[in-house]
Amino acid sequence: MIDPASPTRLDALTGVDPATVRALRASADRLAYDTTFTAGEVEEVFVDSYARLARTAQVTLFLPTLAERLTRERLEALGATRGLIAKRVPEVLFVCVRNAGRSQIAAAFTRHYAGTALHIRTGGSDPGEHIHPEVIAAMKDVGLSLEEEFPKPLTDDILAAADVVITMGCGDRCPYVPGKRYEDWPIDDPDGAPAEQVTLVRDDIDRRVRALVASLLPGQVLPPTRTAHS
Repeated sequence: MIDPASPTRLDALTGVDPATVRALRASADRLAYDTTFTAGEVEEVFVDSYARLARTAQVTLFLPTLAERLTRERLEALGATRGLIAKRVPEVLFVCVRNAGRSQIAAAFTRHYAGTALHIRTGGSDPGEHIHPEVIAAMKDVGLSLEEEFPKPLTDDILAAADVVITMGCGDRCPYVPGKRYEDWPIDDPDGAPAEQVTLVRDDIDRRVRALVASLLPGQVLPPTRTAHS
């Protein structure tokens, strides 16, 4: 447990008020309790996660909660890479520039088609502030919600844990790690595009995801393709 009276890495965060620091300490304490990592290791990842998200955040009210979610995901990835957590299913990582459109669409479709047979993560080489609203609307049309998702930075720990890496428009800004399956999907960025173009992007990603899932889970029967207002 982190001693609330002692200075920690969280106190080094600039521009963070004391109440937020206390909230961050409580979150880090929960993560240290829930995981096999020491409080110091948790804090190191937590501070880095908070600082990365804060770079693009215009509204900081939910930053502690989002930083806790990102930290938990990164610790799970670290645990899998170090062999502390058993990897039960293949891990797929979708990467685009902002992690606000294409990669989020791909992750949502993959979760729908694969269920728990694949572990899905996303990241952005230059993450945005929020999911593009036109993308949220297009996915809502096919009955899939992105309301709980948020852009996340691509970190070394997340990349190291992946078995399959799908890139969309981030080019050489996504580091190459030997031993992983890489695919690059040449898909236009839907940011600011008219609804018709976003629909085309969504449906293109849907087709690619179905092919990817079929290649990774050859014995699995996939649900029908999502259609608008189904």
